[in-house]
Amino acid sequence: MDNGFTLPQALARGPLVLDGGLSNQLEADGHDLGDALWSARLLADCPQALLRAHQAYFAAGADVVITASYQASFEGFARCGIDRGRAAALMASSVTLARTAARRAAVERPLWVAASVGPYGAVLADGSEYRGRYGLSVGELADFHRPRIEALLAAAPDALALETVPDTAEALALLRAVRGLGVPVWLSYSILGDRTRAGQPLTEAFALAAEAEEVFAVGVNCCSPHDAEAAVPLAAQLTGKPVVVYPNSGEDWDDRAGAWRGPVRFAPARARDWVREGARLVGGCCRVGPAAVSEVAAGLRGERPATP
Repeated sequence: MDNGFTLPQALARGPLVLDGGLSNQLEADGHDLGDALWSARLLADCPQALLRAHQAYFAAGADVVITASYQASFEGFARCGIDRGRAAALMASSVTLARTAARRAAVERPLWVAASVGPYGAVLADGSEYRGRYGLSVGELADFHRPRIEALLAAAPDALALETVPDTAEALALLRAVRGLGVPVWLSYSILGDRTRAGQPLTEAFALAAEAEEVFAVGVNCCSPHDAEAAVPLAAQLTGKPVVVYPNSGEDWDDRAGAWRGPVRFAPARARDWVREGARLVGGCCRVGPAAVSEVAAGLRGERPATP
């Protein structure tokens, strides 16, 4: 939809609300995502489920939704018997589905679509996106990402979400891959404490974004809410750019039980504090659903939460 101004321009007008976890919303709708393609499988098998999930987040108050392309790649689709042409079409359809949800949303505010570009490790589906350091060069990683980025751009998203990036080498590769494409991107790291998942200091990681003109926002996602606390002001101070923050719900993973345990630590009321510290894109990641996003939106707009 034509909002009359770009997503980076919209941030100059005030903070925007991101959606929450796509996978948890799909699982709540009864879908099993236990395969290598994760939510990207539904691009082929059940696109209407993705449409419903995006609609739920727009109804909850999100201004920006992120597409179901996090784990989508030519290599991943090929392993499932999907040829290159069909794979490109499926990746582009992730943007089209989100656009359709925006068009059907019964709201009058501008709505935006960010195409998800997940890390190389997500495509491996072995948890290495939380470790980084894949043994590939920056050039090899850039060569992997560029074709999938071009497939997404064919459907004209408002921005690219370079998200859950575990280390600075992959950040450099992604920034190389988007160079010259003329699309705004946000760069969002997955972190543990004050370091990337691969162990580099966040000062070093955020500095890469400060030097990249394509990056209109920088921050963190898929981390604990506690770790996001210090990362938001640090990203703002180091880069001078708007900050993007969308942490997980905050429970601890119990390996023995194969389940999440402990209290939910995601506090929607913290969104106002993050905005005061420089955040302009605020939402949730894994296990943060429409109800929590509704509270974030209501808090930032001074309204009552919507009923998801």
